[in-house]
Amino acid sequence: MTAETTPSSEPALPLSGVRVVDLSCFLAAPIASMFMADFGADVVKVERPDTGDEMRYWGNDKDGVGLYYKVINRNKRSVTIDMRTPFGVEAVKRLVRDADIVCENFRPGTLERWGIGWDVLSAINPKLVMLRITGFGQTGPNRSRPGFGTLAEAYSGFAFTNGYPDRPPILPSFGLADSTAGLMGAYLCMVALQGRANNGGRGQYIDLALYEPLFTLMGPHAVNFDQLGIVQERTGSLHNFTAPRNCYRTRDGRYVAIAGAAQSTFERMCEALEIPDVPKDPRFLNNRLRLTNVHALDAVMAEAIAALDYDEMLQRFLKADATVAPVNDIRQIYEDPHYQARENIVTVPDPELGSVRFQNVVGKLSDTPGRVAHAGPRLGIHNREVLIGELGFTEDEIRAAGLAI
Repeated sequence: MTAETTPSSEPALPLSGVRVVDLSCFLAAPIASMFMADFGADVVKVERPDTGDEMRYWGNDKDGVGLYYKVINRNKRSVTIDMRTPFGVEAVKRLVRDADIVCENFRPGTLERWGIGWDVLSAINPKLVMLRITGFGQTGPNRSRPGFGTLAEAYSGFAFTNGYPDRPPILPSFGLADSTAGLMGAYLCMVALQGRANNGGRGQYIDLALYEPLFTLMGPHAVNFDQLGIVQERTGSLHNFTAPRNCYRTRDGRYVAIAGAAQSTFERMCEALEIPDVPKDPRFLNNRLRLTNVHALDAVMAEAIAALDYDEMLQRFLKADATVAPVNDIRQIYEDPHYQARENIVTVPDPELGSVRFQNVVGKLSDTPGRVAHAGPRLGIHNREVLIGELGFTEDEIRAAGLAI
């Protein structure tokens, strides 16, 4: 990690000078490196020479350009290296000489088989931090099993609790396990960098299984089982520790979400819905009673909300300082003035798409906010810059390896 100077009027981004080598593909580990790149880390993304990261072909495309790739590989540089070849092994070794972090998500033993495992890379660069995200981790009886986010969403216990009691479990509609693992991976990399600073400059590797962050975020169901023997079941959008809580349909067909997380909140909801006697009902006097009688309460709330158009309901709740939010689709999010004011969606010029809009950097640092400098790059566009300019290979060596420059 090297210090970078910038004009006094423009302080350096928090991770300026942090070098990240991203050997990973698909979703979880690339999301981790995306969060680091958002705040100034120099991320070199290594991709296969022929196809690149398979994320380029996941989901929707426009004119053959993978759209989600543009999002999660923003702010990174793309180089093409076949890590299974002698040239690729040497290139990775040169990349990590001055790196702070390496991200990878191959099955345990894969990098070792190629000759670029933790033992080799840490010997080259003892300060190196290595993030290793796999389906089931580097240890345990399942360590060698293939693992993707869908499996982690089931294995973590999430899918079992998600959905309605009379229907099969429901998997999420996006990469929930991958995304949470990416968040945790970025956080653990920052922890490891601080640990390096505290412990004489020596790095370490991070062993993270896809299912583990989601399991941790599942709430109290583990301690509830341990202490009470409760196995959390599917309840739709009803909550296990707060009532009322659900999505409700208004008279004009919009859906809204409400949650009575506190007694005062519940009472203000009832005031806004002009059902002031409901909080006085013996079944609904406090949260524990409301949970016991949750289906009766849910019917009362649904009936009251169904009698109002969305705009009228929203104004009533705002006037009563009661909690409510629309159930937005993505079109409504793009049109929402609060999203616009918070700059939650960023517009980025792009040589392939002209321009592209997607989620902005998460969180706003007061002095050194993150930024999206560019969307995910063309495959291998930085080969000359990195392989020749920084790693010292010659043009002949690059061409002999079958790489474009």
